[in-house]
Amino acid sequence: MAVYKEEKTNAWRVIYRYTDWTGERKQSQKRGFKTKREALAWEREQLNKATADLDMTFASFVEQYTADMKTRIKENTWATKDHVIRTKLLPYFGKLKMCNITAQQIITWQNEMLDHKDENVKKYSPVYLRSVNSQLSAIFNHAVRYYNLRENPCKKAGSMGKKKNREMLFWTKEEYLKFAEVMMDNPLSFYAFEMLYWCGIREGELLALTPADFDLDKGLLSITKSYQRINGKDVITDPKTPKSVRVVQMPDFLTEEIRDYLKSLYKVKPTDRIFEVTKYYLHHEMDRGAKEAGVKRIRIHDLRHSHVSLLIEMGFSAVAIADRVGHESIDITYKYAHLFPSKQQEMAAKLNIEREER
Repeated sequence: MAVYKEEKTNAWRVIYRYTDWTGERKQSQKRGFKTKREALAWEREQLNKATADLDMTFASFVEQYTADMKTRIKENTWATKDHVIRTKLLPYFGKLKMCNITAQQIITWQNEMLDHKDENVKKYSPVYLRSVNSQLSAIFNHAVRYYNLRENPCKKAGSMGKKKNREMLFWTKEEYLKFAEVMMDNPLSFYAFEMLYWCGIREGELLALTPADFDLDKGLLSITKSYQRINGKDVITDPKTPKSVRVVQMPDFLTEEIRDYLKSLYKVKPTDRIFEVTKYYLHHEMDRGAKEAGVKRIRIHDLRHSHVSLLIEMGFSAVAIADRVGHESIDITYKYAHLFPSKQQEMAAKLNIEREER
């Protein structure tokens, strides 16, 4: 590498050569440094990255982490990770050297996150804090696994926050029907919430639906994609997990409702989204409907919980419910265990009989 001062601009330029992943030697440059010191510091960082030397700054390693991981992760997932990295990690760790970051520095950062309050004097939720901490740990794990960092300092520092969100809320069928009656003044909202409650689909799955996803003669709904709004653009992605790709049998009344709704749409094409609204719109309508119906306000995702709880109440097994909502059956058993009828007394009674027969 070489550093030069350009007389015309009075700025410094770095010319550097490197070997790319194919083994080919290449040359590049960067101009516009105000001082030689800045140019040399940038040159050092490029050398560290080229040799995977963890004497580089956290910010430089994040560039490497991004290059390694971005194409391997769903676009909407990366957008979330990138936001956390830019707003919560780089401002604190960006200028620190990867190899020098200590558990004590991470604890200090965690304390700042725990004490942070927004303009409404509201703290970060425990679940969000856990997620942010996990992202920091993931970066260090990547450095340990692929770039020979000796250890992950996050492990010594320990975690913060907690995995579980606030208590799971759901509507009973009676509560939902009160809400649905209020929604009838807006057909788009009514049909959207009908799909969410009676099919248990996710919000992103709902917003990605097109006429081609329905077989109304058989009452079938195919879930093959999800909608996200990323950086101001509409993005259609694969569903959340491979298990999420599924076919849902709709009840007859819902099949007829969707048939009527599709007929009401003007010149809709088979591949057009039929619910061209935002998640914010649905949340606003949820606020309005819950208030007018006099039922407790729940999250949009809690409609999915409501669907599952209704199926459990109707006596369906965890395996059958998991197939319908695109979950693993063990997840249904774990998340909704408190809703399934207890078998403990039945088990104890049969054990008594077994003992007496011997």
